[in-house]
Parts: sequence; C-alpha cells; structure tokens
Amino acid sequence: MSANIETAAATPRPVMGLYDRGFWDSVRERRMALQKCAHCGAFRYPPGPTCPECLSTEYAWTPVAGGGEIMSWTVFHRGYLPAYPPPYNVMVVRLDEGPFMVSNLTGSEPNGHSIGQRVRLCYETMPDGAILPRFELEGGQ
Repeated sequence: MSANIETAAATPRPVMGLYDRGFWDSVRERRMALQKCAHCGAFRYPPGPTCPECLSTEYAWTPVAGGGEIMSWTVFHRGYLPAYPPPYNVMVVRLDEGPFMVSNLTGSEPNGHSIGQRVRLCYETMPDGAILPRFELEGGQ
C-alpha cells in the first residue's frame, strides 16, 4: 500500500438499513440506481418500503440519467469528520427524476450564482477506496 492510503482518514461507511443495499451496490458499480415505483413510476430517495406518491410496495432499482439542478449549497469551514477536512462544500441537488440528494460538487466551488445551475452525476474514489456519488457542473459552467 502507498503511504497515502495508509495515512488517509477512513471514509464513513454507509449505515445499511433494510432498503439501502441496492443503492450502494449501484454506486459501487458507478451506475447509480434509485427505487422506481412499479405502480406509478415515481422515483424515490432515500430508499424506503413504500412509494410516497401512491403507497405501493412494489419497485425496481432503476439507473438514473445523472442530470440535476443545484437547489441549495453551503461551505463548511469547520471539520466534523477526518475524511472531510475543511473547507468543503455540501449541496442539495434535485435529480431530473425528481428526488433530492445531498452531495458535494467536484471541480469548481459553488458560488453566489450556483443555485439553478445544471450538474451531472460523477463518482469519486476516496483515498481509502470508497466510491461516492458526486456532482460536477454541466458543460464546465
């Protein structure tokens, strides 16, 4: 192992609830999928037992297209976890499929004009090997 990996802070592992495995398996495969209701077609995130639109319990893990829009963002200047040294950004993205996701923007930093900007899903391999879904500005905006 390289010295970088040996000294890197461990990325917090996901807490696996009853409905989370499909999501995290798809992220590891770099093909993020969300639950899609088999009855009404609504996507949902976070994963759960029933569709929030029609209450159906039937669903399929369906890959998302990867597009979205920044709805909110902030920059943390205080450290909370060793794997995320400050400053780091956190943003809320509304996926084109409808659900909201909390993630990070890679590449550019968000600024006063970031709300409403289009983003694309990408994947970041952390120093300890964990793969996380992230977003980058569409078209290098």
